[in-house]
This record gives sequence, C-alpha cells and structure tokens, in this order.
Amino acid sequence: MGESLEAAVRSALRAVRDPATGRDVVEAGMVEGLTAKAGMVQFAIQVPRERARDAEPLRSAAEKAAAAVPGVLSATVVLTAHRAEPPKPAASAPGPGGKATPGQGPMLLPDVGAIVAVASGKGGVGKSTTAVNLAVALASQGLKVGLLDADIYGPSLPQMLGTRERPRAEGQRIIPLQRWGLKAMSIGFLVDAETPMVWRGPMVMGALEQLMGQVDWGALDVMIVDMPPGTGDAQLTMSQRVPLAGAVIVSTPQDVALIDARRGVRMFEKVGVPVLGLIENMSFYCCPNCGHRADLFGHGGARQEAERLGVEFLGELPLKLAIRELADAGTPIVAARPETEEAQAYQRIAARLREKLKDRVGGGSRVNIVIE
Repeated sequence: MGESLEAAVRSALRAVRDPATGRDVVEAGMVEGLTAKAGMVQFAIQVPRERARDAEPLRSAAEKAAAAVPGVLSATVVLTAHRAEPPKPAASAPGPGGKATPGQGPMLLPDVGAIVAVASGKGGVGKSTTAVNLAVALASQGLKVGLLDADIYGPSLPQMLGTRERPRAEGQRIIPLQRWGLKAMSIGFLVDAETPMVWRGPMVMGALEQLMGQVDWGALDVMIVDMPPGTGDAQLTMSQRVPLAGAVIVSTPQDVALIDARRGVRMFEKVGVPVLGLIENMSFYCCPNCGHRADLFGHGGARQEAERLGVEFLGELPLKLAIRELADAGTPIVAARPETEEAQAYQRIAARLREKLKDRVGGGSRVNIVIE
C-alpha cells in the first residue's frame, strides 16, 4: 500500500513543472525524500540556493498535487536549498541543518487556549511519563486537554496510553484518538511499532506540522506537548509555528542531568519562551516491600538549580515501581490509582500549572506549555 501510494504521488508530481526550466519536478530530480506512510505524504522540493526565496509557488503546487492523490490524507512539502551551488554569504540566519527555512505560513492550533511544552534536555529522565500523567491530571480537573507526541524518532504515547489503534480520517482531516479523557496524537499511531523514522530535519518539521495542523483537534483548553529530548529541529519548529508561552523542564537530581536541563532552559530563553518551572523526577526511591527511602540519584538538585536560574520549582516525583509498571501497561497512575501519594504529586503540579495559566485558559487568549 505504501509503495503504490508513493508511486501514485510521483506520477501526480510529473504534472508539476518548474517554470525556470520547463521540466517536471520528478524528471528534474527536484523531489527529495518522498515517503508515504498511512496516508501521510512528505517530501522536499530541492531548488538552487538563489531561488529559495521565490520557489514558494512551486512548493505549493507540488503539495496540492500530492494532496489530490486518492488515499492521501495529508501532504507536507518543504523547500531545501541545492547544495551544489557555490556558498554565498547569508542575508539572514539559515534554517535547521543549514538549509533555507521554508515559508512558515499562519500559526497553527488557533483553537487551543494553552499549548504547554514539557522538555528535558536529555533522555531517560521520565519526561514522557510526566507529560502523560500531567495531561491526565489536567483533564481530571475539568479541562479539555490534548496530548501531542512531538518525538518523531521515538514516539512513546501508543505504549503509555495503551492503544495501537489507527486514527480515522474525515475528508482531509485526521481524527485524534481519545484515551483517559484526552485527545491524543502521535506518529506512532500512524506507522508500525518497529518502523524506524529515517528522516532528515525538514521531514521531521513537516511531520510535526501535520500533527498540529492537519489533525482535527477542535477547541481545547490546554495542549500538552511531549517534546523529544535535546534542543533540535522539533524545538525550533514548535517555537516557530505555535506561540509558546512557557516551558516546563523535567530533570533528575544528579549533576549530569541538570547540565542538560540547564541547556534546555537557556534554549527556551533564547527563542523567547519563558520557563514556567522545573520538576525533579525520580527524586527518591521507595522500596515496594519495606517502604525504605533511598536517594539513588541524589536529592534536591533540581530545586537548587531552579533557585540558581531564577525559575519556579514545581515539585518532586518519586521513583516508584507502580509508576513504571502502569506506564508500561498503558494506564497512567493518575487515572489507575488516583488515591496514591504519587498520583497526588502529579495532581499538585498540574494544579499549580493551571493556577499559573488561570488568566489564559478558557479566557480567550492563547497560552502554550511545552513539556519535553
């Protein structure tokens, strides 16, 4: 199915001609990185560097031709600069990967009151578990909540939400899945679990734009965005395509994690996104048999770092077996065992976030919170 759809898209693109040469974009070798997975089509149009600013009509025509192919739910096309041209001094900063930044268009997600980014700076600190449980906690407090998995290379929401269901389409719109009181979307719902996403930066940005702009999210109070670790293409796309109002940084207590958390804070500051606070995950370990507490990764490092950076410390979360087991089983602890102390810890942090956003959530103005 994927191969036949890809062939159909290539065939349709032969009708799109480059006005500069009169050749179709396929014959001219301008189509780069074409993929067609689960109805989602992505590719780049490669043009000489000096034409990058004027090639938007060609990009738009290629995108429309691909979108019109039967079986295509959505199509995203980006422009890339031809590397064969001699380098010239740039008049403005280049886009990710040194390539020309494509035209951004209007901001996405206009019907979402607050877009929250949860970030970590490095992997392995429990960011996704934190993002999912905070989203469920906000939903349990009466908000209409969306949960977007922005990690294209390593999506985790299908596992953590306990479903591999494929989203359905209505016309050219993809309907998000509903689970635990949330509307959720991840690239993991659209591809096989073991399919590697071997995509370059522009394709990652295109996929993110599809997950935001071509999914029928509807009106939401809050959207939690589970960001990939680091400070790369996904973070740049989010800062460019949605007006982020804040970020929450998740870290473990030890110094090696705090160094990367610090980089995350500085990255958001650099793109003009205030940091709403830090969360210390795996703050301490409790033995499930005897209840003994041990500070396996140290304790209090994130609180001290928050004080040093001048941002709020939002709270600490324990390293407990039940949190991991329930996350792996697709049942977030906030939903499965709401009476537990660890579930209440997530609820307290969610309530504090809601308090920080009270003038914006449901009030008609936009707020964005990103959790990586």
